[in-house]
Amino acid sequence: MPGNKLYFVTDAHLGAGPDTMEREQQLCALLDQMKQDAAMVVFLGDMFDFWFTYRYVVPRGHIRLLGRMAELADAGIKLHFFIGNHDMWLFDYLSSQMPITMHDDPAILLFDGKKFLVGHGDGLGHLDKRYDCLRHIFRSRLNQRLFSFLPQWMTFGVALGWSGRSRKGHIKKNPNIFQYQGDDREGIVLYCKERLSLEPLDYCVFGHRHTALSREITSHNGNRATYVNVGDWLDHRDYAVYSNGHLQLCSWQ
Repeated sequence: MPGNKLYFVTDAHLGAGPDTMEREQQLCALLDQMKQDAAMVVFLGDMFDFWFTYRYVVPRGHIRLLGRMAELADAGIKLHFFIGNHDMWLFDYLSSQMPITMHDDPAILLFDGKKFLVGHGDGLGHLDKRYDCLRHIFRSRLNQRLFSFLPQWMTFGVALGWSGRSRKGHIKKNPNIFQYQGDDREGIVLYCKERLSLEPLDYCVFGHRHTALSREITSHNGNRATYVNVGDWLDHRDYAVYSNGHLQLCSWQ
């Protein structure tokens, strides 16, 4: 029977780095723990460093995570998946295999009488015009269709190589890129404040920034909410759990 807790996990980037198998095993151990008391589990995106859903071919790897997700769904636990900028081409694969709600954009989730604004976090606030343009290109149905005609060995090889080089390039350019930049320079926070000015919220929960933190934010009209970035499962082992009226950041040991 489902429990009474709400869990969030994000940015595992499975497929990236030499320790990807170890990360997946540890993540599955956490999901086994969640199965004991979770009512809902929310995946905040970039769980895979790259994914493309083909009609008849399933990408190699990640079978442990996919199996655990199916087990959670079969146990009656509600699952949500917010696609990130690395796994935006999941399309309907997960939802065709298990009862899971897929989200392309931030959405409101209601739990225990609280209102959660939830999403991955990429492209919010429109502080990076170059990325806004890339995001539009990657989400184009025409471009996705053209990409599907390329052989699988080429698409995954190119995409995973480009992802790794891009991550290293960003860090080399700005070693502090994953540190909190301040409310006026964090696109997710700017977006949350804008939404908060339009409707009351209790929590704003996102990933993408690979920096676990929790802080109060206030909109220009005085509405207040708790902004939580869950962190990542790539360099850290972060997750968040809501229980008994409190949302807590945790680290898997």
